[in-house]
Amino acid sequence: MEREKEQFRKLFIGGLSFETTEESLRNYYEQWGKLTDCVVMRDPASKRSRGFGFVTFSSMAEVDAAMAARPHSIDGRVVEPKRAVAREESGKPGAHVTVKKLFVGGIKEDTEEHHLRDYFEEYGKIDTIEIITDRQLWLWGFTWWRWKFRTRTRK
Repeated sequence: MEREKEQFRKLFIGGLSFETTEESLRNYYEQWGKLTDCVVMRDPASKRSRGFGFVTFSSMAEVDAAMAARPHSIDGRVVEPKRAVAREESGKPGAHVTVKKLFVGGIKEDTEEHHLRDYFEEYGKIDTIEIITDRQLWLWGFTWWRWKFRTRTRK
């Protein structure tokens, strides 16, 4: 279980400058929370940066905050943070899928847009919410909404 928890707290950072160090990567991402690990991946023989790294936050909320603040620029280069996917999971269908639109069913008829927004915005900034009703404005019990940015779903 601890491994899953760490997995959800880890970001892959692609597109790093070859001059980016663990220190500059850590200094940049610590603005969103405490890091428990930070590494720039290097070639074992030459010790030169491979252009990507990983940061692990102390909480999933900090990861969400960092992802919501995209785009990121470190050492003069725009980088691409993504939620890390374990090697053994990366080959499975859907492992790298991000979503921008989500269906939620079974909502109560007294549910209002602000209830959904308050609950689900912890997963990313929501662009639009559409609560589905019929012509008499009866709630059908489901909704669609779109996030401003693509976000990973948690299984």
